[in-house]
Amino acid sequence: MEYVNLGKSGLKVSKICLGCMTYGNPQGSTHPWALDEAASLPFIKRALELGINFFDTANVYSNGASEEILGRAIRDFAKRDSIVVATKVFNPMVKDDPNSGGLSRKAIFREVDASLKRLGTDYIDLYQIHRWDYMTPIEETLEALHDVVKSGRARYIGASSMHAWQFAKSLQLANQHRWTRFVSMQPHYNLLYREEEREMLPLCAAEGIGVVPWSPLARGRLARNSQSKKTARQQTDQYDKTLYQATEDLDRQVIERVAQIAKQHNVAQAQVALGWLLQREAITACIVGASKLQHLDDAIGSLSVNLSPEEVRHLEELYVPHRVVGFS
Repeated sequence: MEYVNLGKSGLKVSKICLGCMTYGNPQGSTHPWALDEAASLPFIKRALELGINFFDTANVYSNGASEEILGRAIRDFAKRDSIVVATKVFNPMVKDDPNSGGLSRKAIFREVDASLKRLGTDYIDLYQIHRWDYMTPIEETLEALHDVVKSGRARYIGASSMHAWQFAKSLQLANQHRWTRFVSMQPHYNLLYREEEREMLPLCAAEGIGVVPWSPLARGRLARNSQSKKTARQQTDQYDKTLYQATEDLDRQVIERVAQIAKQHNVAQAQVALGWLLQREAITACIVGASKLQHLDDAIGSLSVNLSPEEVRHLEELYVPHRVVGFS
């Protein structure tokens, strides 16, 4: 395993991060394709054995069950101080409560304590805002996050999908007020969706921000033959439909090129798609979900994939501009 600093911070993370949205409670959840705790634990244990020290979840994943499963697994299989736990705040957790959700001071203080309780830990290594809150002044959010860090409940703060101008404004305000600064950005970025190359990635490079893309395999599309049947997740994940369905015909050609290069290297398609990402100068680590143990092995294998400049051009040249998605 390779370990790198997360942006300009001193925090060292594995270049493969295990995304824990897959682990939770399939019953009564927004993620009916999720694995229950008994089925989830082998993945977290295997990730630790492979040297992964970076785990990403969110309060909203399976209504908090993902955090609970991750917290218990870390207590059973690892030393807490050796693990980087990242979770997120934004989406409402309590129905019919106008103050549940969002990034107000009240919501952040309530949700960080709830996440700590579910994770069974005294601190969160990387506390991230899941989306931009248009109903709360960003100054209120940033000061609340600063106070969370100063109270010891979080070590670092990060952000996820938003417009580059919004992220730039957040960084400038933090500098101006001497508040804790974001050290990382989780953008939606992969071979099928590269809109973040226009502004967000150059901004992160200029500001020394660690970049940890979500959906690096485009919800599994880049890991399978373009003619493969839809998975159970694709059939039931409503969010998936907003991301890729409108561009399926365009994306199919890119997927076919991933398959060609994977065959030439005698590796899985996922290794080529992840290898391309990890060779991008701006990228710190990739968040990889796994519902089969082979997915973890493929992710680790991507660290050894070296694509030539010609192969990179072959993968990239068919890309066409996409409608911006993933910000909500």
